[in-house]
Amino acid sequence: MKYRIIGNMTGNSMDAVDLVLTEFDGQNICDICSYSKPFSKEMQRNIDFILRPAVKNKTAAEILKLPFFQKIHDAYIQEVAACINEMLTLNNIDKKTIDVIGFHGKTLDHYPPSKAKRNGDSSYTLQIGSGQMLADLTGIPVVYDFRSDYIMNGFDGAPLIPPHNAHIAFMEGDGCYYNGGNTANFAWIIQGKPQINGDAGPFNEYTDNFIRRYCTDTYDKNGKYGLKGKLLPDLMQKLFNKGRSYYESPLPKSGDPAYYFKETIFTEIEKEYGRPTPNSQAFCDIVHTFEYFAAYIALQALTLTDATFPLPAQVILFGGGWKNPIAYQSLNELISGNGFVLNEHQKLFNSFLKRFEKTPRVHYSRFGKFMEARLFADLARYYLEKKAWELPNVIQKSQNLVVGTIAYPRQSSSYTDQINRAAKGWKKFDSDTIE
Repeated sequence: MKYRIIGNMTGNSMDAVDLVLTEFDGQNICDICSYSKPFSKEMQRNIDFILRPAVKNKTAAEILKLPFFQKIHDAYIQEVAACINEMLTLNNIDKKTIDVIGFHGKTLDHYPPSKAKRNGDSSYTLQIGSGQMLADLTGIPVVYDFRSDYIMNGFDGAPLIPPHNAHIAFMEGDGCYYNGGNTANFAWIIQGKPQINGDAGPFNEYTDNFIRRYCTDTYDKNGKYGLKGKLLPDLMQKLFNKGRSYYESPLPKSGDPAYYFKETIFTEIEKEYGRPTPNSQAFCDIVHTFEYFAAYIALQALTLTDATFPLPAQVILFGGGWKNPIAYQSLNELISGNGFVLNEHQKLFNSFLKRFEKTPRVHYSRFGKFMEARLFADLARYYLEKKAWELPNVIQKSQNLVVGTIAYPRQSSSYTDQINRAAKGWKKFDSDTIE
């Protein structure tokens, strides 16, 4: 069956509203148009304003009572809706030809079973964003809240992208599909199916936060700062030590910046290098090292792949982070065995690289620019077809799990879905679910 679906993504970094209108016709996938609009500094600050108290032991009911939550939430949804309406207007597309919008919402916290069980806790995930409000403002049905069903059934619910990578592999071939966003995540696609996947760790996280902290830029566009810098091995070691427990935890795993991003690293950097001044050599060296570390952690995560697992000699990149020239070049150097490696990883990296029959071809996916936005269009398609979104660990446990919920336009004046179903405390309110 043929569908025309809008996919939306606003990532952890809150850099932009990314949209893509995609036509799905069986195995054929074709993007009709796309749109991206940067968030204002004010919107980024507002989301950060509610993020910190929201993740501090807050249930959904408590979050709704936070000062300014409703105002900030509504402004966020209004911005997404305005972008959708503008994309359709600019491209002369009739809303009646759109089946649904696939909407992710904004993640504030993610505490999956793979981590919660080790700590003896209950798992949860926290996304904000009323699908009902978005449906009312656009006049288009919205499929959303994709992660809750996984959490409520004992799965991590992140990364969600491996099945979509497999659909793209129909056109681009088997390999390791690697996303470079705020967080890096990957999926090995073998014979057209996702076999193993996981989050790797920070990608843009350190770089973007550092740049926003010390200058007016929001990210290192085209390697503006990183290309002027050099690698700082001592800082590399500090960064790995900060997130060691997460980086060395086994696959599959789901991450959150809280596991490896510690703002104290910036305080430590100031003590060692002084307060960084934009464009100074120290500033550029630090940015360069963050960007190299992104590629480094991406490869380190792959070394966790079981030694018996076959490794196709192709690494397909997507996500804006890989457009950074330092990150892209560094991954190529590391995969060819020529990059800088911490002493503790020399044998590990060498052993892993020998598992490839030949040096992997590293290249950017021709579907890469809006891969994450298209993912949520694809998820919405599977919801409409009542088909399970088959993540590798879900398949292994023979679960047939259709994920998401749907909202139809009805011009409502009040909304009860600003927070997803599996936010903290969900077990208290839904005794029928299991973990």
